[in-house]
This record gives sequence, C-alpha cells and structure tokens, in this order.
Amino acid sequence: MALRCWRWWHWSACPGTRPLSAGSSSRSRAPLGLGVCQQFSTQEPSPQICVVGSGPAGFYTAQHLLKHHTQAYVDIYEKQLVPFGLIRFGVAPDHPEVKNVISTFTQTARSDRCAFHGNVVVGRDVTVLELQKAYHAVVLSYGAEDHRALEIPGEELPGVFSARAFVGWYNGLPENQELAPDLSCDTAVILGQGNVALDMARILLTPPEHLEKTDITEASLRALRQSRVKTVWIVGRRGPLQAAFTIKELREMIQLPGTRPILDPADFLGLQDRIKDLPRPRKRLTELLLRTAVEKPGVEEAARQALAPHSWGLRFFRSPQQVLPSPDGRQAAGIRLAVTRLEGFGEAAKAVPTGDTEDLACGLVLSSVGYKSRLIDPTVPFDPKLGVIPNVEGRVVDMPGLYCSGWVKRGPTGVIATTMTDSFLTGQTLLQDLKAGLLSSDPKPGYTAIEALLSSRGVWPVSFSDWEKLDAEEVSRGQCAGKPREKLLDPQEMLRLLGR
Repeated sequence: MALRCWRWWHWSACPGTRPLSAGSSSRSRAPLGLGVCQQFSTQEPSPQICVVGSGPAGFYTAQHLLKHHTQAYVDIYEKQLVPFGLIRFGVAPDHPEVKNVISTFTQTARSDRCAFHGNVVVGRDVTVLELQKAYHAVVLSYGAEDHRALEIPGEELPGVFSARAFVGWYNGLPENQELAPDLSCDTAVILGQGNVALDMARILLTPPEHLEKTDITEASLRALRQSRVKTVWIVGRRGPLQAAFTIKELREMIQLPGTRPILDPADFLGLQDRIKDLPRPRKRLTELLLRTAVEKPGVEEAARQALAPHSWGLRFFRSPQQVLPSPDGRQAAGIRLAVTRLEGFGEAAKAVPTGDTEDLACGLVLSSVGYKSRLIDPTVPFDPKLGVIPNVEGRVVDMPGLYCSGWVKRGPTGVIATTMTDSFLTGQTLLQDLKAGLLSSDPKPGYTAIEALLSSRGVWPVSFSDWEKLDAEEVSRGQCAGKPREKLLDPQEMLRLLGR
C-alpha cells in the first residue's frame, strides 16, 4: 500500500474523551487534561506508539508525545512487574526528594491515551519486529541494565560486586536479592568517583537508625546493622579536577554523622592557582575538596572527627590492576592499584601509569566504573563498544519507525534532567517524522495484536492499576514499620497478590 502523508489540522478545544482508532483495544483511562488537541480527519488513524522501558527516559518520551500530539496513543512495555526503572531501583533510599518525579509519571500513566504493560520482556516475550508491525512507531528507552567490566584479574572473586548489583540489592531489584554481600570486613574499596560511588559509600557508612525511615529493603537494612565496615576508600584513576560526583553528594559525605574524611593534601598541589579559571560548578566542587583536604577543622569539627568510628577517603591517581585473593584463593582480600599521572588538562586529561603500584587491603570491592546498555533484540543495530544503539537525533539508523531515547541512545551519562531533555528531543523527532509523512499512515492494531501474541505465549502483563494495588500493599507494609513503603521483592508473590 502506498505511503500516505499524515494531515495535521488546526488546534482547537477538544471536549470529552478521544475516540480510539480502528483496531485499538478499549481502555478505561482518566483524561489527560491537556485542554487542547489536534483535530484529525475521521479517515486518518490516530498514531499508535509504543515505548520500551518505563524508567525516566520511557516516561518522559511518552509524556512529550501525549502532550504534543493529542490523538496519539502510547503503550509502555516494561520487563519488571513494576514501573519507574532507575527512579525505583537506582536512586538512593535516603534521597526521597529525587523520587518525587514518580507523581508526574503516574499522571502520565493514568492518561486515557496511555497504558502500562509490565512483566513483558521485549526480545523474549515479543520481538521488536512484532512491535513494529503493530505500531506506527517504536521507541527503545530501556536504559543501561548491565555494567562495565573492570577487565582485570580477580574481578570474579567473591566479595567483588558491580555497583549496579549492589545498588539493586539495597533498592529491592528482584534479580539482585540473592546478592548477600559479606560486610564483615573492616575496609571496602569503591572503584569510580561518580555520584553512584558516593551513594554506595554513604549507605555503607550511614548509621542504620538513619536509614530505618527510608524505603531501603528490610533485608539489606539487617545486613547493614551487622556490618563491620569501618573505612571506605573511593578510588579514581584521575585527579580532583576530573572527579565525576557533584557538590551535593560530596557535601553529604563530608557531613555524614559518625565519619571523618581522609584526603591527601599532596593530591591538591597547584590547584589553588587554577581554581579561578574553572567553570562555576567545578570551581565550587574543587574549593570544597581543597578546604576539606588542607584546612584544619575548627575545634568543634575536630572533636567530632576524633570521635568518629568510621572514615572514608578519596584516593586519586589510582587505577585498578588486580583484585588480590585471600590465602586460600576463595575471597577478595585486597586490590592492587597502579599509580597514575595525568597527560593533558581538564576533562580531556588521560591517566597513564607511572609504573608504581600500591596494594590496598579490603574485603569488599564495588566496581562503579559505569553502566552499560545491552542488545535486547538481534534485529536492532547496536554498538557493543559504546553500548548504545546507533542513531541520528533518536532515529535508529537504517530502521524507519524505530527510535531510541535515554541512556541506550547516548550512553549512561547525566542526571534525570538530562534524560528528560534527551527524551523530549526524541519525542520531537518522532512527531516531526509523523508530520512529514515519513511513517506509515495505515491503521495499526496497537496493543490488541500484542495482547493476543502474549496470551498465546503464556505471558500475563501487569497493568498500571495492577501496580497501584501492589503500591498500596507496599505502603501498607511500610506503615507498620514507620517507613514510606516496604518494597515487594518476589515477583511470584506480586503475581499472587494480583490473583495470577
């Protein structure tokens, strides 16, 4: 059938609930409340769009599409039974304010033109090609669910964990609940100096009674209560001017009750003269590091630090070379670090080994050197080296009608606001293609076709109203413990609660 152009009509007030396009399943939804919509000819189908992934990238993409095309329908597919991705499973439990965006995502999910389908693994339960046949456009927004390997000897030893697994463990990601990290050691080493590294250090050293009122899982809280970790080293291969954490997270570490910071003044030699030329965020961060490293604390602060039972430190100019085994070879007992120096300046500076090494004893090694996206379907182009889907402004190369947003589009960088901007741009690109007639204008069945496929394969999707039942159960269980929620950890229990 020949490709027909989409006709975009004038803006006007749009009373009542929008009609579903031909072939769409009837879905009971609350009105979006945008106030205006684009009027289409009754002969033109409303665009059926699906988004794969319900983290920030997925929801922000859906939000943009629903807002700027008021006849579009968006289905969000998620492999977990619950929505929100890294907001639920990545944000530290003691940072509840960051999770406030969930209320915005909930409003999107309750739209009469949006539906959430959890417990659906794209690439296994349904293919990307099948989604493309059912929808006018498919957006891959499934984030970075893997981790970058250290690629050093010994990283397979017990006691070595990826940041993604460790964060998933204390945040209730079902696949990480068997992690059982041994916290009986005196010293932990975190490789990497981003915000996730500081999050893990803070969780390890925060007095457990300060975590009791958060949504941290009860199992991980029990383990932290019994923890013997006294010192955490946060290691980076470059220097203070290249540290990736932000000033908010650094300030939290410096002010963490019961701890004292350890910074080597030698790492900051010559920085005082260079501070004035730095961009403001980097300047403020470096000033705080410099004060902490070289200035003598006041009497009150010195007394507090002297009584602190725990400590944490930043080790700059160190690159992991080997995880050292215990004498019996069954456990990580230390890490060998290559001493480095910088070649170049600023963000572009590279760490090169000097030839010297340093051994650091520890019983826990957490690798926080970056998340990585993975290929979920063999038909989708993928760059395994960069860990991204090759794209131009969100358009997947050589795959008309296929788009991507978020970390799988640009790599695991930036904060939630960065992902929001990126996702809006992908949404804008998709809508431009619709307007230009670059996508099929034939009616598409949308979820009706996918629902039949999933049913034939024994897959039982979880709706957003199902999630709201699980959410109410979590909140109820949390109230008994004085917490905002007690997360459900077992997918089988979740399904039982839903009568599946």
